Amino acid sequence: MNGTSTPTQVAVVATERKEESQDQNFLLFEAALRSPRGTGRMSRQVVRSSKFRHVFGQPAKADQCYEDVRVSQTTWDSGFCAVNPKFVALICEASGGGAFLVLPLSKTGRVDKNVPMVCGHTAPVLDIAWCPHNDNVIASGSEDCTVMVWEIPDGGLVVPLREPVVTLEGHTKRVGIVAWHPTAQNVLLSAGCDNVILVWDVGTGAAVLTLGPDVHPDTIYSVDWSRDGGLICTSCRDKRVRILEPRKGTIVAEKDRPHEGTRPVHAVFVSEGKILTTGFSRMSERQVALWDTKHLEEPLSLQELDTSSGVLLPFFDPDTNIVYLCGKGDSSIRYFEITSEAPFLHYLSMFSSKESQRGMGYMPKRGLEVNKCEIARFYKLHERKCEPIAMTVPRKSDLFQEDLYPPTAGPDPALTAEEWLGGRDAGPHLISLKDGYVPPKSRELRVNRGLDSSRRKAAPEASGTPSADAMSRMEEEMRKLQATVQELQKRLDRLEEAVQAK
Repeated sequence: MNGTSTPTQVAVVATERKEESQDQNFLLFEAALRSPRGTGRMSRQVVRSSKFRHVFGQPAKADQCYEDVRVSQTTWDSGFCAVNPKFVALICEASGGGAFLVLPLSKTGRVDKNVPMVCGHTAPVLDIAWCPHNDNVIASGSEDCTVMVWEIPDGGLVVPLREPVVTLEGHTKRVGIVAWHPTAQNVLLSAGCDNVILVWDVGTGAAVLTLGPDVHPDTIYSVDWSRDGGLICTSCRDKRVRILEPRKGTIVAEKDRPHEGTRPVHAVFVSEGKILTTGFSRMSERQVALWDTKHLEEPLSLQELDTSSGVLLPFFDPDTNIVYLCGKGDSSIRYFEITSEAPFLHYLSMFSSKESQRGMGYMPKRGLEVNKCEIARFYKLHERKCEPIAMTVPRKSDLFQEDLYPPTAGPDPALTAEEWLGGRDAGPHLISLKDGYVPPKSRELRVNRGLDSSRRKAAPEASGTPSADAMSRMEEEMRKLQATVQELQKRLDRLEEAVQAK
């Protein structure tokens, strides 16, 4: 441009340069999106869309919390809390043995210091788990080396519960993990510090499968069932994560040192063919990693989070493909969405509060309030309080949001214990939440008196349908009762006649 240019020419040149600059910026932006580095950061913030990007956590108001509960001080990496659509259970400090508290969900507010507890263990309780097929049945593992199965009456306890329905004895050291089979009736897994995993048929009180110390040479940190219950995923102190077929006792796949640090690793099954692990780097940074179970050489995704020391407990929701990471001893819940395409693991957000958490319970999907677009609910244990935290998707419509609530796992088992032990696998029976979840009638725990004495007391029939043998025993007992009543009535008549004669 020479010194004789007109103002109009100057303006035209400026416009052209501005357009060139915009084109260059656009090309740079497009290149960044296509580059591997851009995929991790820019695409997540600018391009990728998800209906769960704005999920937010909302702690319950004070009157909706459970106050004055003495949460266990045991140093064990379990959640110390278990919830279902009827009850919240949490492991408490107790003098003279192990105990845990069970409250109806509606019984919020200050908990009476003399409230009755489940107190049959003779040493601290380390883990508890509700049966997925019977909301009144809960299992507990303890330092006294036993697993106990309990029936909680509707409405909660009115007197302390000291007698379990069945005591499962087989471990030689403390039992730190209990986990019900997700789809087979009355199948319960327990893992002890004897490095043994036992699978129980609770209906008979017998251990039907044993994975001994030859599989896990050291302490087992976590165990998780696959969605159809065909496999289990374990993490061990020997720094290996294993995928096992429990009925055959075989190792399907294993990964040595998924995280380089020495702190405990936790592993869970997530979307089809993948597992997620949480652990620590060599520099003690907390990490989360996603793995393809068929190619465990390198992770699909590995992200470093922070330098806190608390173990991260993962909770996976198969309906939304969201995994929540709750750190023991810190005050946050991070959540990620898992997708089938790179980069596979997408950070969504983090819920933080002032007080740290001693443990965490996770509500099954059928216990949520669908009219409020609640997609998850946690029960956070403080030092002296249990606080519900609702995870909600912001939506304006009051109508049922079908995209947030696909059919979810219902309470009915898909298999009997015998069918599963025979080699069958089945996914959960799915139910719709469109009209809200209505719990089925209370399913009674039936005592099978035909068991020999070595099998102790009897166990729950989660389906609630008695067998033919049970029906015949009940009929026989009814006949005996009727005969006894008739005999007593005759004696009463004779006494009345004698009194009148005098």
